[in-house]
Amino acid sequence: MLWLWAGVAAFGWSLVGAAFLMFEDAADSLGVVPGVVVLAGGAATLVPGIVLLVVGAARDLRVHRLLVEWGGLDHDPAGDVGLRMPRASLLWLLTSFTLCAVGLFTCVVVPATARAGEETYGLVALFMGLGFLAWLTGLTGLVKAFAHRRWVIRVLVGVPAEPLITVEG
Repeated sequence: MLWLWAGVAAFGWSLVGAAFLMFEDAADSLGVVPGVVVLAGGAATLVPGIVLLVVGAARDLRVHRLLVEWGGLDHDPAGDVGLRMPRASLLWLLTSFTLCAVGLFTCVVVPATARAGEETYGLVALFMGLGFLAWLTGLTGLVKAFAHRRWVIRVLVGVPAEPLITVEG
């Protein structure tokens, strides 16, 4: 769901960026009208996408707290194996890291390589906004993946085994 709502927000920002480009290319006041329409559509898509991202993050926090409480009740070693999901966690971590790296790269490289007269402010704002959304989504995914892994290690694995060698005195 995180990627779905981030995709909706990215689509909304794409429309907003397209409106910026339309405003820059408008020759007269009548040429601004399509930009206003596209800007309204972009805002109507961007705002719910961001709101749903925030609501989803709050829901994930609540679910994580409930999972921690549930894990403290009792352990079922045979049933807990299916909840560990090491491959899914690794895939989640790697895809989130990739999205985070691509977003951060876009946010840094696009303004650094922009040349006056070649790239417009609207184009730079469009790519920086998309990069920022990708970076935030990847960062949120990384936090969720690490939180899941930490939960698995702390709750499902249980108490650490006794040490093989003990040193007294």
